Amino acid sequence: MTTPWGEVSLARHPEDPRDRLRAWDASDSYLLRHLAAQDVPLTGTVVVLGDRWGALVTALAAYRPTQITDSWLGQEATRANLARAGVEPGSVRLLTTQDPVPERIDVLLVRVPKSLALLEDQLLRLAPAVHPGTVVVGTGMVKEIHTSTLRLFERIIGPTRTSLAEQKARLIHCTPDPSRPRHASPWPYAYDLPGDLGRALSGRPVVNHAGVFCADRLDIGTRFFLQHLPTTSGTRRVVDLGCGNGIVGTAVALANPAAEVLFTDESFQAVASAEATYKANGVPGHAEFRVGDGLDGVPDDSVDVVLNNPPFHSHQATTDATAWRMFSGARRVLRPGGELWVVGNRHLGYHVKLKRLFGNGELVSGDRKFVVLRAVRKD
Repeated sequence: MTTPWGEVSLARHPEDPRDRLRAWDASDSYLLRHLAAQDVPLTGTVVVLGDRWGALVTALAAYRPTQITDSWLGQEATRANLARAGVEPGSVRLLTTQDPVPERIDVLLVRVPKSLALLEDQLLRLAPAVHPGTVVVGTGMVKEIHTSTLRLFERIIGPTRTSLAEQKARLIHCTPDPSRPRHASPWPYAYDLPGDLGRALSGRPVVNHAGVFCADRLDIGTRFFLQHLPTTSGTRRVVDLGCGNGIVGTAVALANPAAEVLFTDESFQAVASAEATYKANGVPGHAEFRVGDGLDGVPDDSVDVVLNNPPFHSHQATTDATAWRMFSGARRVLRPGGELWVVGNRHLGYHVKLKRLFGNGELVSGDRKFVVLRAVRKD
């Protein structure tokens, strides 16, 4: 990526030479050009919210910025990109959306996230640290910035206007208004499961932090999965892979308190949600909560059941790369005879991938939209 401060070499994480998706887009470039052209004083505490793969903080590393992200993969990409650029370790402070925010922010740069709820939650957390002299600039592709996006900046931070579009990207300029009322974040949000899921699950609480998929209600894919989960008994090692709010793994633990359940996701918000959901249900069993890349760090041949509802989007890009990594990781960690259970949209053709990896794949149940598939590790 070409920046006003020179060229930077960037990659996503995990790096894949076959992946043609870039680690930056036109909105990153637009923001950096604006900062240089307007000679924005990058002094004091510079905070970059939602920097997807570290493009912004890598370009601005000389100003010792703080990055705040919900993505473990994005944070790892940032570390690698900073190292590739020869940035001295510690020059950039890396925080998650679950960490305490800086007490004072002098420059706030916001890469608009896909989730409006996550933007609301994070702006509410950051607003007390913003002062009248804080420079606040948001950036995103035109298709990502809506009237509702601008209203959030306006309501939480202050008067807001947008720039002209360049290369289908736009900037958001916001002037902090300290007289704005300080609202508490409505997140995390809790709701009870509907009453048609059976006696064991109906009315059970679910907790969602902002940004978690379908955070205010039970999504139809998970609903379908909950109705067709495997029956486990005894001490079984179960992984809720890509756990989201954790209701799938919690359902297994409720049905079999002897099960040892690992909840894992690359989203810090998701893992926090899963832990909150598990605790809200008072499950007496043993659980572990881990933020990371799929099943990395899980020993080979150590798991009895993997449960998975794989995402098929990486930000705005549609891709099956994540599903492939999840399925491959599941095969590695499953014991012989262990099972991978997958729910997905029927049109995604996951049964083809499972048969290539496992040599088998069984349709457990399906409707017009979703299928639940089961693959068994044979060796």
